[in-house]
Amino acid sequence: MSGPLLIADVPWLLYRSFFALPRSIVDGEGRTVNALLGTVNAILSVIDARLPARRVRGVVACLGAEAADYRVRLYPPYHAHREEMPAELARQWQVAPRLLESLGWTVAGSEDLEADDVMFSFALAEQDAGGSALLLTGDRDLYGAVSDRVAVVDLKGGPEGEPIGPGEVRERYGVDPGQVPDFIALRGDPSDGLPGAPGVGAKTAAELLCAHGTLEGVLRAAAAGDEMRPRAAAALLQSEELVRAFKLIATLQRTQVALPEDRPTDYATGARCARELGMSRLSERLERLAEQTS
Repeated sequence: MSGPLLIADVPWLLYRSFFALPRSIVDGEGRTVNALLGTVNAILSVIDARLPARRVRGVVACLGAEAADYRVRLYPPYHAHREEMPAELARQWQVAPRLLESLGWTVAGSEDLEADDVMFSFALAEQDAGGSALLLTGDRDLYGAVSDRVAVVDLKGGPEGEPIGPGEVRERYGVDPGQVPDFIALRGDPSDGLPGAPGVGAKTAAELLCAHGTLEGVLRAAAAGDEMRPRAAAALLQSEELVRAFKLIATLQRTQVALPEDRPTDYATGARCARELGMSRLSERLERLAEQTS
């Protein structure tokens, strides 16, 4: 392996870019392209700033279902709070695979599972093959995929920041990566519409898991009435069915994926595609990168 596999959360990048960048960023026909521009620039910034000494061996751009059916069956309000995708973003969403593929990046998706499940699957496959992976995402469900060979890139800290490994997950959440689904079940996840256990915040969730290991251990302790405040135990037992469902929802699913071969970014072809899409500034940036790497 010549370097880590960079695995990008395309839905998160598109949404993030659409709402963070001005709608005045348009193509030659006046159509908004801010989400496309922000997504490509985010991936490029990670490659440029983070990996000059150990180039990524390739990029996988992951897509997926808005909400996996089995997760909605487990908890119908899952993702129900999210507003319908704006039409300006939906158009860019349809164009994104073409632009990403033109850069030599592998576009992978699933009709049944979500993008974070696809990312998780590629990360495990790369790890099993003896390689390492970087997950470009703001979805903290993917902290559960972190290991000695898999790290998360969080753009909130800037592209030059250190990747989030097991130690950083413990520092941020107070639990190990393998306990992240249990932690989310107890604390909840507002971005997914999961309320968690009543009265249990991040600190309490971490304390309970440090003491009892897993959600199952926490629920057993609550049922036994040992080493837990009566009010907290009662709240946990009253919401037992829900928090079990929340853990299943927060548990990333593995699906079969084919790892890409080592493949450098094709800046020249990407520049031509960007120009065809009326994205002149992006095309110019890619042309410069093509000259620098030729």
